[in-house]
Amino acid sequence: MRALIAKRVDSGTPDTSEIRELAEAAGYTVVGEVTQSRRADAALQLGEGKAETLAEEAVATDATTVIFDNRLGPYQTYNLGQLLPDGVEVIDRFTLILEIFGQRAQTRKAQLQVELAELRYELPRAEAKTSLAKREEHPGFMGLGEYDESREQDIKNQISRIRDELEQIEQTEEQRRERRRDSGFDLVALAGYTNAGKSTLLRQLADDLAVEENDGLHPDLDPTAESQDKLFTTLGTTTRRAAIEPRDVLVTDTVGFISDLPHWLVESFKSTLDSVYRADLVLLVVDVSEDIDEIHEKLVTCHDTLYERNEAPIVTVLNKIDAVDEDDLEEKRAALSALAPNPVTVSAKTGTNIDALLERIDAELPEWQEERLLMPMTDETMSVVSWIHDNANVDDVTYGDEDVIVEFEARPAVISQARSRATELRTAAAESA
Repeated sequence: MRALIAKRVDSGTPDTSEIRELAEAAGYTVVGEVTQSRRADAALQLGEGKAETLAEEAVATDATTVIFDNRLGPYQTYNLGQLLPDGVEVIDRFTLILEIFGQRAQTRKAQLQVELAELRYELPRAEAKTSLAKREEHPGFMGLGEYDESREQDIKNQISRIRDELEQIEQTEEQRRERRRDSGFDLVALAGYTNAGKSTLLRQLADDLAVEENDGLHPDLDPTAESQDKLFTTLGTTTRRAAIEPRDVLVTDTVGFISDLPHWLVESFKSTLDSVYRADLVLLVVDVSEDIDEIHEKLVTCHDTLYERNEAPIVTVLNKIDAVDEDDLEEKRAALSALAPNPVTVSAKTGTNIDALLERIDAELPEWQEERLLMPMTDETMSVVSWIHDNANVDDVTYGDEDVIVEFEARPAVISQARSRATELRTAAAESA
């Protein structure tokens, strides 16, 4: 697949580096680009003369696809499709992102979210086809696609069906999260832009053996999170157990943010972001090797997204310090201090400062409390003592003739559950006496 890149900006010099990366991530070979600095043309996005240049360049480079870094409206897509040579497809940035998502989706949830995003993208185009058909303008395949009178309603029905199924999946995942909390797990989520190094960081934080041991209890744990220098390596969520003694911590890597995403696309992946919104702690991972202005812009976007629904504390992790010198790092820390007041600097690639990050995670998570429980000596009590050993840090167990005293520390949810079970044991013992 040979792609010709097109981009228009209102002023200044168009930057095509990210759209090129996106195209390559989708498997395209970029064979050229056409850019323009001017206000958008309502009919073609580019000016008429530049659009003709685009068509000539498509012929010269033997391009199969023209990829716009701008958002194309339905009628712009149609008009460009009529202007370009036969067989050349026109897609915009968001169609390209959906292509990548579709290639990377492996779980049922990820596949449904991709399908939902594609349908939400297609709906206004189906409506445009209806409008064009009523005017007896039948768009060809490389414009908006053939007109189908029933397609618009079909899309709406499919969107409704997918939303219902995603809601069921989310209910199941929420129940799983609550079971983990009840079992003493702290939930930590990795958030940030795509390619910031979240998957690599997850591998540094994770205790692989613990994941294997818990496979039966938590079927969604994935021991093979990828670490690759490319966009959208992680589309679904990957959860692994972190080595933070004496806590039981589960860390979830989530789909990365990307700049200038339309609302409908973010909304389609809302249930993936619930892993972030419902965590006990969020690690906001930033690629510190990027320009300060770019980092600042991404942090603002991340904070806007997270603070909308997130209630957990957020710790900013400045990653890839192996790619910057100390002076550059300090300059960026100072410039970003308002958005990232007390960041942790690490290199997920080399493992630098990972211990400091583990200590920070421990400090930010809900504090453990000390507890001393008195329970009657029964067979059921031994089961509760065993459960406390599994879910808390036990300091001492004293066995008497008629009672058992357990002294331990744990997160508040575990202590509450242990107290409840101890009360049930004492009540049962009193009733049988």
